[in-house]
Amino acid sequence: MSNLENNNNGEKQPQKLPTIYDNPKIDLAALHARVDELAKRASYHKGLFIVMQGNEWLEQASKRPIPTMLFSEYWHEGELCILFADTNVGKSILAVQIADSISTGKAIPGFKLEAQAQPVVYFDFELFDKQFEARYSINYTHHYQFDKHFYRAEINPESEVPDHFDDFEEYLHFSLEKTIQETGAKVLVIDNLTYLKNETERAKDALPLMKQLKALKARYGLSILALAHTPKRDLCKPMTRNDLQGSKMLINFCDSSFCIGESQGDKSIRYLKQIKARATEIKYDTENVLLCRIEKPHNFLQFSTAGVSSEYEHLKTAEERDRDELVRRAKQLDDEGWTQRDIAEELGISAATVNRFLKEE
Repeated sequence: MSNLENNNNGEKQPQKLPTIYDNPKIDLAALHARVDELAKRASYHKGLFIVMQGNEWLEQASKRPIPTMLFSEYWHEGELCILFADTNVGKSILAVQIADSISTGKAIPGFKLEAQAQPVVYFDFELFDKQFEARYSINYTHHYQFDKHFYRAEINPESEVPDHFDDFEEYLHFSLEKTIQETGAKVLVIDNLTYLKNETERAKDALPLMKQLKALKARYGLSILALAHTPKRDLCKPMTRNDLQGSKMLINFCDSSFCIGESQGDKSIRYLKQIKARATEIKYDTENVLLCRIEKPHNFLQFSTAGVSSEYEHLKTAEERDRDELVRRAKQLDDEGWTQRDIAEELGISAATVNRFLKEE
């Protein structure tokens, strides 16, 4: 097709091609403003950094929505939050309850939810389907009805890593992102971090993991709740960021964090404590932890609030810690074949006390 046309003298001359200025539907003022905005934005990029004046940062931030609560002061929309606790304290129970709340847009009694209902994917690397069913049914019947926006994902045991992936970990992250895309999820719950990276207690492994999660959060506008374990800790001391497995990097790179402690005086009591917050002041600290009980009034295993108190009321005393250590040591020596008389002499206690210790569960 020729780009030449005849003039009045029959001579060939270049054909005038249409431009955006010839289209009456184009808003030229808006187009120019957009070009100016992009040019200005590009000028802010200085290699790794975005550099703007303080007032420009404030102006940009003012256009973003104010963070809303997903789970009271503990977790806000748009945050990467870490929930950590010891094994069998109830992390997964609370996490499912939070996910269910967000998917329905209904707050858990005793907690605040300011965000609208939105799709949630719960990546469950802890329970298989029958265990999940047991928690949300009555003897495997009369199942709890989750909202259509609540999705649960678990590893397919029959899947194999395709050849074009370097390892299982890379395939796992690909599958996680694919799930986000196809469900339209805005909230992720990851139970737990260990499955995404086996060595989260080592800084060199924790850092790439947190970068990957933060990149996903930014790319899809997500809110992420990631569950993690605590290593063996001194039950006489309040819980701190140092009780999170891999705390050096995980805590530094998350937006917020809270933990679940178990009362040493009443094993039916759990307490929730804020460890890190950026969107709010810390309300639930050592002097003001929120108490809860794990209950199943019908077909839904859940946390129910039971007031507030000081964390110190729920810690072990030094005497209790020393006694536990004696019990542990007595049982260890018994397993090694020591007589009760020899154990008593070794530990400086009576043989009757050794006998009583060995009978304890």
